[in-house]
Amino acid sequence: MSKSQSNGGAVEIDGATYDWHLQREPHQSDDEGWKGMIIALLQRDAKREAWVQFPPPKRLLKGLPRGRLQLDDATISRCVRAAMSAGWEPMSRGKPVVFEVDAQGN
Repeated sequence: MSKSQSNGGAVEIDGATYDWHLQREPHQSDDEGWKGMIIALLQRDAKREAWVQFPPPKRLLKGLPRGRLQLDDATISRCVRAAMSAGWEPMSRGKPVVFEVDAQGN
């Protein structure tokens, strides 16, 4: 995958393929202020998505123009591994599981 601003793709981790797409761009909510972007992850042939929600970029909080994290294979792989270690079970059923990334990127 190139370093351009992509809105979706796939990565392979430990023999499994994970499809991903940008679920939501950073935006401002009237009642909650700035909300960060969300990346949706789904293991191929699985049933349950994981949504990885990032904090709003500091540039937005300072009134600077919009921008977002570069979405490359390394970033998506870290998201998949973090969701798995936090308890995401792709083969289970149910609503998407939401994981929030803190300001330090954990």
